[in-house]
Amino acid sequence: MKRREFLKVAGTAAGACALSQTSIFSMEYTNTLAPEYEVAGMPRRLLGRTGQHLSLIGFPGLALVHDEYDQDRCTQALHQAFERGVNYFDVAPAYGAGKCETRMGIGLQGIDRSKIFLACKTKKRDRDGSRQELETSLKLLKTDHFDLYQMHHIRSVEEVHQALGPGGALETFLKAREEGKVKYLGFSAHTTKGALEVMKGFRFDTVMFPINFVELSNRGFGKDVLDLAHDQGVAVLSIKPMSYGGWPKGAQRTRDWWYRSVEEKTDVDLAWRFALSRKGVVAGIPPSFLDLVDKAIEAAREYRPATEAELEQLKQMASGRSSLFEREEKQFTHTGTGPSNQDSIPSDSLHERNYYDV
Repeated sequence: MKRREFLKVAGTAAGACALSQTSIFSMEYTNTLAPEYEVAGMPRRLLGRTGQHLSLIGFPGLALVHDEYDQDRCTQALHQAFERGVNYFDVAPAYGAGKCETRMGIGLQGIDRSKIFLACKTKKRDRDGSRQELETSLKLLKTDHFDLYQMHHIRSVEEVHQALGPGGALETFLKAREEGKVKYLGFSAHTTKGALEVMKGFRFDTVMFPINFVELSNRGFGKDVLDLAHDQGVAVLSIKPMSYGGWPKGAQRTRDWWYRSVEEKTDVDLAWRFALSRKGVVAGIPPSFLDLVDKAIEAAREYRPATEAELEQLKQMASGRSSLFEREEKQFTHTGTGPSNQDSIPSDSLHERNYYDV
């Protein structure tokens, strides 16, 4: 590796303490990233130090996985989102084993490539595996570069060391950036320890992490990552902003998905006001259903910062709701390592087994 660009950050996670619910939800943590301008009624924010501006809502490539959507419907959804001001499109090889990349690659044809911010990911932690996956993704998405390329679903310290160490995926990332095949580098994570370890080892441009009213209210999940990202000047991309927690035991599921989402307009608006009001959060990715994408786009077009009264309302909504990430957090907290097989996490639906990482 020619350039490691390792960053030494002193005392990041040592003795991490969760804030009280009051301070977590207080206006002290209100986002200072005011939208700089709008396109087609959609606000856009500056993406950290990149100089790029993203729509508050990103299009979730995983939404294209459903069999009830054919290619024409997927293409229509992508174009309609763009026409409504969305310029941020996110996808990964793990989404349908390339199915979503293929559909997005076809669907984005006809849209000026220079007007979209295309993000992709890899779960491969080694140099050769990540290079192969990068090249395949570029081909499927019919592009010669990604605006953002990310390490996908970081959980353990062990995999961080593999990815950042000799022969790791970071070598592919840096080489691809030199080649012009990727512009900016980021990662997504599902555990606090994994996220902080990555951020201590390399200065990425973005961090994708669950920033959600249930998780942050009930156990402070996300606070440490937001704090370090703020200190480092790293842009935050929120996943699960509309999560209403896990499905209650015995509850009838209204969707074949591994978690429950807010769906009523008032709740959707509140959930987005919360996520987008957290410090450093630039944009978020809605749940992977086209009707929920539509609701998220409308919420973003009407976005305003959450008020104290709304934050109090969200605290009440979060009360008693279960966490989506507590199991993973516990698995990897004590030693930093844990089961490498995702099937080690109990699941009761096909979607949870395949898409737990989204």
